[in-house]
Amino acid sequence: MYTQDPSDPYAGVADDDAWSGWLFFAGTILGLAGLMRVFDALWAFRYDGQVADGLEGAILGTSLSTYGWVWLIVGLGLIGASFAVLNRSQFARWIGIIAGAVLAISAMWWMPFYPVWSLVYILIGVLVVYALAAHGGRLVR
Repeated sequence: MYTQDPSDPYAGVADDDAWSGWLFFAGTILGLAGLMRVFDALWAFRYDGQVADGLEGAILGTSLSTYGWVWLIVGLGLIGASFAVLNRSQFARWIGIIAGAVLAISAMWWMPFYPVWSLVYILIGVLVVYALAAHGGRLVR
């Protein structure tokens, strides 16, 4: 008969709790990234200064208001995905994987202006996709 060692810090931890940290990480990061994208959108709407030269050849045109609307939509989508992932449904898992990929891809647009910060965003997006793909599956009981 198997008995648990009372000095084991992981005694009594269920298998589904072992990976819940990754899911919490993914949900939290999606929410924070979404909030940061909303702040990017507010900055783009309120900015009155000179538009950067590199923005002229960018994907979304030279208007910062276009960037503002895109960042606002992406940010709200990421925040929604955050709440969905924290509810742990399978549909939410796929929304979170797509949102993590959008997080990583949308960071590439800022690469010419903020290369280190963009690489950090990309790494975080990849970690979110990993967390949900590897540890967000159905619980088998």
